[in-house]
Amino acid sequence: MEASNQQKPWFYEAAGERKGGLSEQEMIALIEGGSIHHGTAVWKQGFKDWTNIAETELAEHLHKNGPPPLSGKHINNTVVWILAFAPIIGLLLEAIVAGFVYEGNEYRIEKALSNAQFWYVTLALNIALSLWDEKRLKKAGTDTSGFKGMVWLIPVYLYQRAKALNQNLAYFIVWIVCFALMLTV
Repeated sequence: MEASNQQKPWFYEAAGERKGGLSEQEMIALIEGGSIHHGTAVWKQGFKDWTNIAETELAEHLHKNGPPPLSGKHINNTVVWILAFAPIIGLLLEAIVAGFVYEGNEYRIEKALSNAQFWYVTLALNIALSLWDEKRLKKAGTDTSGFKGMVWLIPVYLYQRAKALNQNLAYFIVWIVCFALMLTV
């Protein structure tokens, strides 16, 4: 068993599962095949804890497939900040839609807004902005597969995004506050 651990010392994380032991050559083949990429957690004997592959001797093989993803401090957050305020922006858009539909009839407009008749406007805005933001993250080289398709569930997406990019939770908190404010209106 000792010889086996020395020949195949590498382990990696995939979909929340530990995979391995693998030789260095097997790890390089997985990198070249795209199964292992920037951000993948790896471990081998001698490591204190699981480590980002980019911080190991295997990092040189990552760059053969192109540059690393942009770090969180280099990502443009304009879209995500618009998304953070989307519940309030959506409420304003709902009022505009109600104004067009009921052509200046103040009573009908107010009733439509108080009954959340056009709720889908805010929902569509939130989903569209989160999908747009995820697309921008992919263009920056960020692996969004870890979001597990939760882009449409806005607070989960915002939380996962902040954690994946090593950013603070400010836009997540702002979205929660705006959503709560929207519910009180």
